[in-house]
Amino acid sequence: MTIAIVGLGYVGLPLALQFARSSVQVLGLDVDRAKVERLNAGQSYIQHIDHGAVHEQVSAGRLVATTDFARVSAVEAVVICVPTPLNKNREPDLSYIIQTGEALAPHLRRGMLVVLESTTYPGTTDGELREVLERGSGLAAGVGFHLAFSPEREDPGNPASKVAAIPKVVGGLTPECGRRAVALYARAVQRVVPVSSCRVAEATKLLENVFRSVNIALVNELKVVYGAMDIDIWEVIAAARTKPFGFMPFYPGPGLGGHCIPIDPFYLTWKAREYGQNTRFIELAGEINTAMPDYVVQRVSEALNAARKPLNGSKILVVGLAYKSNVDDDRESPSYVLMDRLAKRGAAVSYHDPHVPVIRPSREHSHWAGTESVAWTHEVIAAFDAVLIATHHDALNYKELGRWAACIIDTRNAMADVPTRPGQVWKA
Repeated sequence: MTIAIVGLGYVGLPLALQFARSSVQVLGLDVDRAKVERLNAGQSYIQHIDHGAVHEQVSAGRLVATTDFARVSAVEAVVICVPTPLNKNREPDLSYIIQTGEALAPHLRRGMLVVLESTTYPGTTDGELREVLERGSGLAAGVGFHLAFSPEREDPGNPASKVAAIPKVVGGLTPECGRRAVALYARAVQRVVPVSSCRVAEATKLLENVFRSVNIALVNELKVVYGAMDIDIWEVIAAARTKPFGFMPFYPGPGLGGHCIPIDPFYLTWKAREYGQNTRFIELAGEINTAMPDYVVQRVSEALNAARKPLNGSKILVVGLAYKSNVDDDRESPSYVLMDRLAKRGAAVSYHDPHVPVIRPSREHSHWAGTESVAWTHEVIAAFDAVLIATHHDALNYKELGRWAACIIDTRNAMADVPTRPGQVWKA
């Protein structure tokens, strides 16, 4: 079997490798020529994906990359793994899906399967994507070609997370579309979970991420409330998680990051308005999580005031630019929001992240592009008025930080087991 995977990023590349390992011929498609060239040279451009894993499949001829969408005409199935961001008005931006559909449509053949994996609101697959594919191909979905949705479930940076072991939810436009999609994924993953429609599969992914967003908002709110009572939320969570039933631990932070939790709930709230429905619970969670960077900046200001220093003019080091531990993925990272807020209040802001040596260009934070991570040395760290821990990376030596830094604002409980001086560490 030969398939095409469109979008070779944090979702598409691991999926391509897993299909290739399962003896499926994979054609990787991406508009980024640099990615295509590196992949064909057997190199990985994602930190947690080993070069060897890529080289093995490329050298065996099971994985080849291209920018030429015309080559889709030779495959049996196409899996779409492109971004679904929000626009400047915090509304769903389906442009990547639509553009991909327009590029694919002229090359669709009768009997081909198209599966969308990009997280989106219910109705995208059998609505917008179906329309653009039918218009460009002259084929009817469910008759001329098969159409399905299967939400991605990647967990970057988690060594226990393997594509083959994560159950795959699949919903087809018709029962036959569903059966074709189930058969496709059964080649590469251990368990496939069929559902009745594309919309059920789309709604499933949104539920998964809304669940996380709401529960993170809860502990973020409790962090502020308990902090006012001089109670450590991290100690409370550690105690609560000893209950063997009815509790699942979630942890507070400086805001939400990544390409899922800060974005996906807004896809649902936007679509719900079309049906005259209000999503008050989800929107409240969004407000709480969005307000966290302001709370953190206020804690930075309080910590500096205790040392008789103003925030304006102080040198602040943000530790951790990636949105989560031990990865190089900085999409939607709250660290950028913190850096912007601090700089706006007059602070001189730098960052250190062993996984992100240089800030890459992006649509939202292009003004930071090219900024380099500062060195991790006593001389460099000691020169800052305050150090703000935004992401907890295992590669960092927090005992050194405790010896070197005058003032530390810790949003991740990274300093919990590190010897420190009274008044040196502030929880935020």
